[in-house]
Amino acid sequence: MAVKLCTVSTGDEVYFYDKSIVVFFAGRRKVLSTSVYNGGYHEDFKAVYNHDAKQGEGMPCEMLADTYVENMRLVSKKLALDPDKVSGMGTAASMENAVVEKMSYKDLTVTAVVTGGIETNGGRVGDPADYYRPIEKPDKFGTINIILVLGSDMPPGTLARALVTCTEAKTAAIQELLEGSKYSTGIATGSGTDQTIIIADAASPLYLEGAGKHSKMGELIGKVVIKAVKRALDKQSGLNPVKQHDVFRRLKRFSVTPMKIWQEYSKKGKKILKPQYLLQVEKLAVEDAMLTYTSLYAHLLDQFLWQLLQRQETIRAANKILKVLAEEYTVETAVIKEAAVDDMMDAWIVVFNRILDKRITV
Repeated sequence: MAVKLCTVSTGDEVYFYDKSIVVFFAGRRKVLSTSVYNGGYHEDFKAVYNHDAKQGEGMPCEMLADTYVENMRLVSKKLALDPDKVSGMGTAASMENAVVEKMSYKDLTVTAVVTGGIETNGGRVGDPADYYRPIEKPDKFGTINIILVLGSDMPPGTLARALVTCTEAKTAAIQELLEGSKYSTGIATGSGTDQTIIIADAASPLYLEGAGKHSKMGELIGKVVIKAVKRALDKQSGLNPVKQHDVFRRLKRFSVTPMKIWQEYSKKGKKILKPQYLLQVEKLAVEDAMLTYTSLYAHLLDQFLWQLLQRQETIRAANKILKVLAEEYTVETAVIKEAAVDDMMDAWIVVFNRILDKRITV
């Protein structure tokens, strides 16, 4: 079944069919694509698309050929598109969860069509990596995929600047959600397989040369992409401020999980069923005081790891936060002696378990 999602300001029609969202161009367009398939800068494309490559819900992505490029050429043919006149992005995100956002200023309209999810491979730029294949083409599928339509003409360099602004906006959206990297203790800046396609209307009488943060176009790109990425992450995996109001969502990047604190608690020989303990854990994890002070504690550690705070001032402030948290729940605090991930997380776990023990005992 085919569904027409919208007609954007450039007159291009956007359709959802065959597990794909396709933008059909109504005229000449300038396209900049990060996709391995027909990526780079082009002025002769007829369409671009975003394709859900999963074989089915919860199933792995399907490869129709030995390489990613050949696979995408076959997908293009299936979509009745000329494989040489399009660029496409593959993803494991569902097209049903796509988000369309637009914003205008005077004659300029910016539209973003976004799918996304970073629950499995969200990472922070500079994280340790093991992917290095100089010859073979990558066969990984994008996670946060963005199609950005700009309702004006512009030089190719401005289109490239728009890509930078779009990427900054995507990162800002993720950081505002404080979603952690799956590969380090850092806050994620995207996923390892994100892809973006930027489209400018080469036939538009409106001609703009700025797409950075000081330009109106840059402002619109930032606002539209931030809003669209947040909505897409929410629709795909429920990643939103409510879900993030949980200490284990905030501390997962530091390897703190309910299972880990249960292991520490069970060492004391307390007689309580594991499910009874975990139910108490879930309640405490979302309480306002617990979340607020834990969030401050985690950001303190971030600033030390970023070398914005020195060792002694970090230890001093961390112990004060732990003391305030312990006093809030009238339990004995724990004291850290070293500004390090393991030391600070171990001390937090001690305080957390003392609060739980008090409640369970009562």
